[in-house]
Amino acid sequence: MDQKNKDLEKFLNFLSGKSKKAAPSEGDSGDNVVKMSKKGPNNPKKYISLAVTLTVIFALVITLLANIYIVKESEYAVVRQFGEVVKFEREPGLNMKIPFIQSVTKLPKNQMTYEISEEEINTKDKKRIIIDNYAVWRITDPKLLISNAGTIEKVESRMEEFIYSVIRSELGRINYTEIINDEDSSRGSINDQVTERVNELLSNDNYGIEVVDVRIRRIDLPTENEQSVFTNMISDRESIAQKYLSEGDAQKRRIEAQTDQQVQEMLAKASKEAALIQAEGEAEAAKIYNKSFSQDPEFYSLYRTLESYKKTVGEDTVIILPATSPYANILSGYIK
Repeated sequence: MDQKNKDLEKFLNFLSGKSKKAAPSEGDSGDNVVKMSKKGPNNPKKYISLAVTLTVIFALVITLLANIYIVKESEYAVVRQFGEVVKFEREPGLNMKIPFIQSVTKLPKNQMTYEISEEEINTKDKKRIIIDNYAVWRITDPKLLISNAGTIEKVESRMEEFIYSVIRSELGRINYTEIINDEDSSRGSINDQVTERVNELLSNDNYGIEVVDVRIRRIDLPTENEQSVFTNMISDRESIAQKYLSEGDAQKRRIEAQTDQQVQEMLAKASKEAALIQAEGEAEAAKIYNKSFSQDPEFYSLYRTLESYKKTVGEDTVIILPATSPYANILSGYIK
């Protein structure tokens, strides 16, 4: 047993890097010491076995760690076995897959923005325009996406094809002036119509995604068409302005005519009322005069004669009357 303990101590010293020799014990003879110093190297098989064991353990640990995957809050994890989807994880946490058989694909859970390439389309009035738009979309079923599209890049490519097809169809039914006119309500409804139609196409093909919104960001003209379109737009605006001016001038003349007619009617009505009032006043005055002068007819005759003198006799007036004329008698101061 003592010899075994010494051998064990030597092995531990060898592993720890200590190379000094152990001192012989009291009970050991010199022959024993010489005999031990002549022993050959230790058996290497036990070191090889230890190395293999450590290598196997290390490989198992590495394999175990390599097949543990983490699902974050903002992503899905799709597990495939021999290319076929077997499950997908929605909840965050640690999960394990089968080594060398299963693979894991991560997909984002949040909404994503996809920049759609600029495309040239024709409007209803045969105008060529360049459309620049974008789409906001999200994944609703990771299993369908992996099974039918394979990757995000492929499903985005299909989504872009659908969007371009629907936009070309929708804008092809609208005139160019209606598209660029901000006051026209049809521009606002195009985005909703395109979004709804694209979702129908994606749902029919079971791609497992949903388009939240499609927006037209910019509408440009091809360089070779800009000047001609601008010239036509200026001509159209001038025609519209001339039309407004003509309508305004006609409206002005119509209002003036109506106003003149109303003024004439009001003046005629006022003149009629004034004539009636004046006639009533003159009639009332005549009654008063008749009543007053009927009380003394001679005085009334004299008063009327004197009043006539005011109008007929002046500084240069020459009157030729018979001497016996009553009119001349009063001028001569003879009153009978």
